Amino acid sequence: MSKASQPELKKFMDKKLFVHLQGGRKVSGTLRGYDLFLNLVLDDATEETTPAQKHPIGTVIRRQIRERRQYIYAKSLEAQERQTYERKQKLKDALADGRSLPTELRKDAETLGKSLAFDGAQADPTTHIDNEYSNAGIQDPKIIVTTSRDPSSKLQQFAKAGDASPEACRANDVTDLVILHEHRGTPDAMIVSHFPHGPTVFFTLHNVNLRHDINSYKESTVSEQYPHLIFENFGSTLGERIRDVLRYLFPVPKEDSKRVMTFSNEDDFISFRHHVFMKIPPRQVQLAEVGPRFEMKPYEIRQGTIEQTEAEREWVLAHYSRTAKKRSLLTGPSSRPVSTVQEDDGSKPRKRTRR
Repeated sequence: MSKASQPELKKFMDKKLFVHLQGGRKVSGTLRGYDLFLNLVLDDATEETTPAQKHPIGTVIRRQIRERRQYIYAKSLEAQERQTYERKQKLKDALADGRSLPTELRKDAETLGKSLAFDGAQADPTTHIDNEYSNAGIQDPKIIVTTSRDPSSKLQQFAKAGDASPEACRANDVTDLVILHEHRGTPDAMIVSHFPHGPTVFFTLHNVNLRHDINSYKESTVSEQYPHLIFENFGSTLGERIRDVLRYLFPVPKEDSKRVMTFSNEDDFISFRHHVFMKIPPRQVQLAEVGPRFEMKPYEIRQGTIEQTEAEREWVLAHYSRTAKKRSLLTGPSSRPVSTVQEDDGSKPRKRTRR
């Protein structure tokens, strides 16, 4: 499209749109979308000649698309970098043990050996997960907690929320968006979406008790200190992934903070508890539960933000499998607790796995 024909085409489309509106006719989706497309394309083409941008929203959209494309491209190179790193490690181990080089490494041994000396300080190749929380510990997280549409009073009390959208979160440098859902007045689901490029983790909520539902809430006050975090039984790779998503929702606490939040995993159910403590001389500690209290279970992780429905699914919980009850996804491979059962005939005790 030449620059001479751009104003005429835009003028023709504006006139056609005006005729539709003046005659009271309904504007079709094709005409409306084509008009928006022309505005974005023509503004992009005339960006050098017109310093004032007529459509700042279009500029923001193009920047987000460019950043998302760069992020996906960097993530696509991870497999190649991982393969190169593993080949270097094989070469390093063979040289350290004095063994002959593997057949698949003999052609590239000289090239890999030149760059092997510069990888001594690298324990593991970087991934897109490292870039997702690159500012963790440097800047305090900026969280927005909101609810589904038409929330009940109980859900509003649990969330203390306001309205938010992914576009508003990106414009205001929000790091995480937390969305709460309910069923008949009881919170039953939670979504944690990290910005600007994800991930998004979906949880189900169980046994939700608000602060006023706890018997000891009158004996304690809600502290505004940055809390210490306790994570228990998050040993697998998936468990560490969930742990990082939850951990980076909170800022770095001070050493003298008296506030503690606990995330304890048992059979892939994460129990959340909120306490404050006070030291009593000489070596005693008085603990008081503040609330709220609930259990949550992750069931899906997406490599994108909440509005990107086409984002790749990193992990999905498989319910209907024969070994679903025997697996512990967040804890990792470990021996299950064993109980001893004494036989009635006085024989040797046998061990059976607790179900």
